[in-house]
Parts: sequence; C-alpha cells; structure tokens
Amino acid sequence: MKLSIVVAILFAGCAQAQNEGQRPVRSFDELRFLEGNWEARTQGGGAGAAVSGTYSFRTELGGHILARHSSADGCKGPADFDCDHNDLLYVYQDAPGLPLKAIYFDNEGHAIHYDVVAMSATEVVFLSEASAPGPRFRLVYSVRDDVMAGRFQMQLPGQTEWKSYLEWSGRRK
Repeated sequence: MKLSIVVAILFAGCAQAQNEGQRPVRSFDELRFLEGNWEARTQGGGAGAAVSGTYSFRTELGGHILARHSSADGCKGPADFDCDHNDLLYVYQDAPGLPLKAIYFDNEGHAIHYDVVAMSATEVVFLSEASAPGPRFRLVYSVRDDVMAGRFQMQLPGQTEWKSYLEWSGRRK
C-alpha cells in the first residue's frame, strides 16, 4: 500500500460495535471538536515513513457536510512511497435522524466509504464498510487539550486484530 493513501487518510463503524459506548453519530454537533486547522506529524506505525502535513475540518454547504481537506508537506520513507498527496473526506447524513456516513477520495483515485461512530465526546471512529472487498480500514480521531491524536488501522480479511499503519498527533493552528 502506498504511503499516499495513508497520508490521505491521515489528513484524512457502525457495522459491529466492538466496545461498550460506541454509538452511531447522528448529528454534526457531535463532531464540532474536530473543526479547525491542524498541523500533524507521524509518530510511527507500520508505514515506515515520517510524514508532516496539514488538514482542516470545516462545515460546508450550509452545514450539511463536514469536510476534511488535507495535504502532505514532507515525507521520509521507503522509496516506493508517493508523498505527493492530497485528499478529501466528506461526512454527510442521508436523511435527518440517520447515522452519519463519510466518504474519502484522494489524488490517486482511491475511495473509501465509512460509518461514523462516537466513542466519547471527543473521540470518533470512521470504520469502513464490512461488505467491501479487501481489508477494512479504521480511522480514529481524539482531541485532548487542543492536541489531536489519530491512527489509521487496517484489518486484513479473516483477521480480527487491527494493525496500526500510521499514527500521528497534531496541534490546532
């Protein structure tokens, strides 16, 4: 897997709750803690690269979409990783009262559909659909004292364990 998809997800689940307290997010108000401009640096994981970048979460289209825009500023890692990366994550609601969903796009043509699950008032999980072929993806954001920590994880088909591919933290700008 290219680093670019991971970086995209950096700046860049409702399917089966695995911990008590998980619940579908049904209101954009529950995600207000994500809003703002962020600078981030990776801290490890299985990607084998050091990446810095910026991303922002903001409401768009009259408050009907929460959008994350991101870009990689610098990358050091294996030669086969593409560090020129930009992506978009759109969080949306199909109809009032239904759980929020998200869809991710990047400059390499990847698209990932997510269910959105709240773990607490300041932690949210984006979990890829279980029915999609290939690995599942889990993107976790938590904010504490204006520091956002995140991790992008994968679960290979037939496995139950999630493996961190990239972990980061960043400060609100």
